Amino acid sequence: MKLMKSAILSGTAGLLVLLTGCTQETQNSLSRSIQNWTGTNGVLDVYAGEKLVKRFINIDKLSTAYGTSDGKPRPYRYGYGYDDKNFNLKVDPGEKKVYFEFSDYSTNYIFYEHN
Repeated sequence: MKLMKSAILSGTAGLLVLLTGCTQETQNSLSRSIQNWTGTNGVLDVYAGEKLVKRFINIDKLSTAYGTSDGKPRPYRYGYGYDDKNFNLKVDPGEKKVYFEFSDYSTNYIFYEHN
């Protein structure tokens, strides 16, 4: 039992050392991979100034677009979620799952988990 506890502590310490040596972008990427694997119940609110104009709910992840030929990240993100037309955070009859994209440059948005 002591040997198993020691091995677990060593593995945890090793993981922490590995993560501290990574760049912030690598840590973010790893975090997104874990989050994408576990899933989320995300909400994306889109604003025009201070007014909420669009809401997507039950989003499992947002993805960054990458170029087909050059593999470089594109300045927009995309995902799938339900168009919450009445902003009540519930999927009502007639609210369908849709594909959406938004620009990293010009879209005022907040993405968050909702339980």
